[in-house]
Amino acid sequence: MTTMPDPLDQLPDDVAAAAFRRLVRHLRHRHDAQNIELMGLAGFCRNCLADWIRDGGFPGDKGEARTLIHGIGQEAWKAQFQTEATAEQLARMEASLLRNAATQ
Repeated sequence: MTTMPDPLDQLPDDVAAAAFRRLVRHLRHRHDAQNIELMGLAGFCRNCLADWIRDGGFPGDKGEARTLIHGIGQEAWKAQFQTEATAEQLARMEASLLRNAATQ
């Protein structure tokens, strides 16, 4: 079976990095976009981005990576912006996470 190369792999690193930084800055601005909602809709959130930069070679620990993505410490972000998750949000997140298995 021959697989076609992913055009994403041809994207220059500087372009990909610029898009990533724009995404993170957008999420820093849109505090109303709750992590639980992002997880339910897309199967990833700010914390996932922090994990992914660590997977990509970021030398800091989990807390440092989350601070980088959130723009402030995770506990401060949660205290300022995070709302209580509803049962419906949790159910959507669980269903969405099941769909992630195909991409890992």
